[in-house]
Formats: sequence, structure tokens, C-alpha cells
Amino acid sequence: MVLCLKLLFGPTAAIFLSAVVILSCFTNVPYLQLSYTDVDDLAGRRSSYLAAPAPPPKCDIFRGEWVPDPDAPQYTNETCAFIQEHQNCMFYGRPDLDFLKWRWKPHGCDLPRFDPYRFLAAVGNKTVAFVGDSLARNHMQSLLCLLSKVASPKDVSVTDKADPNKILHYEGYNFTIYLFWSPFLVRSEEVGGDRPGVFRLFLDEPDERWLSASPLFDVVLLSGANWFTRESYFYERGELVGGMYVALNFTSTLTNQYSHRMAFRTALRALAASRFRGKVILRTLSPMSHFEGGAYDAGGDCRRTRPLGANETAPMGGVELEFYTSQLEEFREAAEARGIDVALMDATAAMLMRPDGHPSRYGHWPDEKRTLYNDCIHWCLPGPIDAWNDMLLHMLSDSN
Repeated sequence: MVLCLKLLFGPTAAIFLSAVVILSCFTNVPYLQLSYTDVDDLAGRRSSYLAAPAPPPKCDIFRGEWVPDPDAPQYTNETCAFIQEHQNCMFYGRPDLDFLKWRWKPHGCDLPRFDPYRFLAAVGNKTVAFVGDSLARNHMQSLLCLLSKVASPKDVSVTDKADPNKILHYEGYNFTIYLFWSPFLVRSEEVGGDRPGVFRLFLDEPDERWLSASPLFDVVLLSGANWFTRESYFYERGELVGGMYVALNFTSTLTNQYSHRMAFRTALRALAASRFRGKVILRTLSPMSHFEGGAYDAGGDCRRTRPLGANETAPMGGVELEFYTSQLEEFREAAEARGIDVALMDATAAMLMRPDGHPSRYGHWPDEKRTLYNDCIHWCLPGPIDAWNDMLLHMLSDSN
């Protein structure tokens, strides 16, 4: 080794000393030798250094916790004119306000607060349709309130004001919202006569009232659950095949889980068959189990004043779990079939933690002379379902 150093650095070193001498010096040093395996490993490490960094794991915005938010809410019943009276909890005297001071925070990432300017930029020159029951309307009205700081729509509905179907247009952005009252998603009719509230459900026939308008939509949000717990007869291919909570003159094992599943299957397949080219968003159910102290018609109520933590939430069961499972499975089938661009707004877990967000008795005056159940189904506005529009904006953003 000493000889090698003299040859390399000594004053008598000749210029013509070849690289062979240098190489022989270093290969005689055991701890500088590289095996073929070492070279391969080094090459692999070098290529990994030069490669683009791995993308961060995708954020699951539907799993998380409610965290305190002193800046909430983004609007009030005095600044928004679109709150339906039964969800206008502040107007009807709800005394506590702490339930408003929370926001949904996904695990390991953040869900930005709804930005009306970003939303209107994302939906400019587009049409969004809400299809479902009164919770679809509740969702839409939350969106209208969040946008009200920036713009208000013009009602361009072609029907009278009593009609639950609405068309609202934001002229400055060429953005249109449709609301379709279709609580079963499929064709239905009330039996009528001396049997109000009993329905015939044609489970293999989509509701043409909204399906026929679908070529106008860029985004359609499908939702529904509560109405499938009503008395109903099930029809397929025009024949009675079963029912729920009704008398039949034949034996049927079909339940409301079946009718709920088939309604979503029919709606999603009908959109695929019509070659719908927009985005379909299936919003999972809002909990029906927040009644405490009795059923909805037996004094049950929801008077909590703060969210539950994930470890305080009872697991779903019964018809809620069956409906939720049906929605997930029908979504997966539609996604795998690739006939439509379908996304899942899996809001159920977040809403299970919010028994404090319902109107309870604050959707009407206490002395009203009519039978009114405590409302533990719909949501106060402002309230927890404003987070649905945080989720919606995230899902409609170009980067997602």
C-alpha cells in the first residue's frame, strides 16, 4: 500500500504510470472491493434516487373525526333565505349553538372548508342534479346557503311553486341545479283511496321524470333510504312479487333491503344504458338511528349537544346496515361494469357521529296544534351536512 501511494503521489512518479497500477492498488484493499451483487444494488439505489418520488397515499376524506372549529358556521338563518322551515333550528328557538362549532377532519389529511368561488369555478357551464327524497333537498339547500355569500340563483322551474321539483340557475356562472323528488329512484305510485302512504314500487323501471332529463346533467347525485321503510308492494316485469308491511295472498321472502338494493341497481343501470356521460355520485345513507328514549312515533328524541367520537359510536345494525351494504355493493357493481363514471360519497360514518345535528322539536313552534314527531332524520341548517358540500367540492375538483 505504501508503494502504491508513493507511485501515485511521490515526486518521482512518472506521468506514464497507467491506470492498471492504480487499479491494482485499490483492488488489493479488501473493504473497497465490490461484488456483482453490490454493483447491482448500487445501480438499483441510484435508479431509485433518480426516479420520481412516490405519490403520497390518497386521502380518504370519509374516515375521520369532528374537530372544534371556532370559525363555523359559514352562514346563518338570517343570511340565507333558502332554509326550509323544518330545518330552520335557530328560527324556532334552539338554545344551544355549540353543535355548529365543528368541522369534519379526515384522518391523516385535511378537507378544506367549502369555498364558494372554487365551487362555482368547478361547476361553471355545468348542471348538477340532486335526485332523491327530502334529504337530497336538505343537501341542496345547504349548498344554496354556502353559495349565498357569492351569488343567488334564479328560480326557472317550469312548474308551480308547490311542485317539489326545482330548477335553479346562476346566471353569472351558467350553472344550473336540478332537484328531482324521487324518494324511491324507480317508478312508484301511491295506492291512494283509504290507504294513504302505501306505495307500489316498480323495481325494474327507473323513474323517467329524472332519467329523461339526465342528458342535461353533468353531475347527478343519487341518494335514498328512509322511504323504503314505508308500506309498499314490489313489482317486477309488471307482476307483484312481494311487499313490505302489507298483506299478500302468496308467500314472499323479499324485504325492504331487496327493494332498496333493486332501486339503486335499476337507477345505475339505466344511466349506463342511456350512455350517460357525466359523473354519477352515490351518497350513502344518513343515519336513521339517532332517536333515543323511544321510536320516532313513541316519544323518541335527539337532544344531544355535541358530536360523538368514533369510539363512542355504536356499530350500525338492522335495516340501516342492510341499506348501507346494498349501496356499497351496487356502487361496486356499477364501477366494475365501467358503463358510467360513478363515485361514492360515503358520508355515513361521519353522520353517525352527529346525533346533535338534527332539528328535534326545533323545526316548529312548541304550541302548534298538530301532531309532529321530533325530527331526528333531517339536519339543521347551518349544521353538520354542510360537510357534504365540502366533500362534494373535493370530489368535483380537477385534481380528484
